[in-house]
Amino acid sequence: MQQLTKPLRRIMLGALTVASLLAMAPNALAQTWPSKPIRLVVGAPAGGTADIVARTLAEGLTPLLGQSVIVDNKAGAMGAIGTQDLLQSPHDGYTFMVGVNGLVTEVPHVVKARLDMFKDIKPLAQLTQTGLLLVGTPSLPASTLKEVIAYVKAHPGNVSYASYSSGTMSHTMGQELNKLAGLDMTHVGYKGSPPALQDVMGGHVALMFDGPATSVPLIKAGKLKAFAVGTPKRLAALPDVPTFAELGYPKIGEIAWMGLWTTPDVPADVQAKVREATLKVLQQPKVIERFREQGQDIGQPLTPDELSKSLRAASDRHAANLKAIGFQPE
Repeated sequence: MQQLTKPLRRIMLGALTVASLLAMAPNALAQTWPSKPIRLVVGAPAGGTADIVARTLAEGLTPLLGQSVIVDNKAGAMGAIGTQDLLQSPHDGYTFMVGVNGLVTEVPHVVKARLDMFKDIKPLAQLTQTGLLLVGTPSLPASTLKEVIAYVKAHPGNVSYASYSSGTMSHTMGQELNKLAGLDMTHVGYKGSPPALQDVMGGHVALMFDGPATSVPLIKAGKLKAFAVGTPKRLAALPDVPTFAELGYPKIGEIAWMGLWTTPDVPADVQAKVREATLKVLQQPKVIERFREQGQDIGQPLTPDELSKSLRAASDRHAANLKAIGFQPE
């Protein structure tokens, strides 16, 4: 029995040693993290809202984390390409993603995919929040929402509006305005805000529902007209532009937010460090002012669980909106 006991004892000690090392591995990673540059994937083109937010965040995180934070644009498929990049990268805490909440609440209802966005990705922090603006080409003979509605009614079937992607809030808000105001605007979907705005400024499309970060600079430069904003209150960056609610359309508009995303299996300690550093960046006065100038407010410090709960509710609302307009997934 004694001859058998010694080998068994060695085996058991070896197993315990391996188990101890495995248990310590996440903590060891957190202690050495970050030891190389961190990548922020953006599933949208350069110059768009997500890109602007990501670059501001990267600038703030770099000194706090002691490593370079690099923005990597992976535009296409309504953010799905960026999401795939995040999922296919090592889940070691060196790749995160900046993207709109619509990645979870809108895209799955629009594009048929094998991903379960509620399980495959996780919101770490809400970065900014805002609503969409109704903007128009400078040549449009209208200065108010009332005049826009009158113009569309005077040109039945001949006025189009752009969205940054079919099936998103940018699309459904136009359909809601059609329904509530008795209009027949034609929707034209684009792959991102920049190309859509180019066509609006050029007069190829009359109107668009767009985010303030990309539209506000163009409005201030006189390259776009602004008619209404879909937020509960007026934007500090555009104090003279009324809300849809003020103009008699309280059902038009919903708060959208830009978030920092990860995969659930990234070590918890690393997730906590990134979230903590991110919240510190969002408290910096220069960051608050920069976003405010773009028509965005700093996001709420909600926990990942609270964010996930809000995403579920928003997803249900968007599904109902798409069903109401008879939208079919691509």
